[in-house]
Amino acid sequence: MVMSAMSSFDAPRPEPGVIITHPNRDKPVVQGTRVAVVLLLLASTGLMLIITIGGWDVLQGAQPIQIGYIVVYLTLAYFAARWNRGVLPVAAALAVLLAIFALVAGPAWFARDKSGFAQATINSGLLGLLTLLLVPLQMLLVAFAMRGFKQGWNVELERREAAGGDPYGGPPPYAGAPPHPA
Repeated sequence: MVMSAMSSFDAPRPEPGVIITHPNRDKPVVQGTRVAVVLLLLASTGLMLIITIGGWDVLQGAQPIQIGYIVVYLTLAYFAARWNRGVLPVAAALAVLLAIFALVAGPAWFARDKSGFAQATINSGLLGLLTLLLVPLQMLLVAFAMRGFKQGWNVELERREAAGGDPYGGPPPYAGAPPHPA
């Protein structure tokens, strides 16, 4: 009984004889944008992971926030790789927030490079540089995420199969010219 309830949450299936296409996903520029968004999310995750592990002893309670950010970015990368357009504005908003945090935290890492401070596992100067590298990475993520949002990854067109099974031979499911996909 539980299995039947869970299967109702699957993606809706089209009617028999209906073919759903996503015309914008076939364009090379759209595919490149998707790859760029996924790679920028993964690169950001990698930098955050290095900074978190390298500065674990001196982060003073920020570990859960950074681990949460890493998990969220990995989740966003997964959904962006599956053409989910809804994660793009979320990724852009989180990237702006992370860029602000990185701008504030970068100089603080450089200040820890003096005597009297507890030393991190990785040199504090290197952690400061990696933290500041997050800023341009996040700005690129914002640019590509908004570009992807504008490209209409979610646009679907339905076609009806002809009686002989030819998806292009049947009448269009709408009267007049098809809507412009993007």
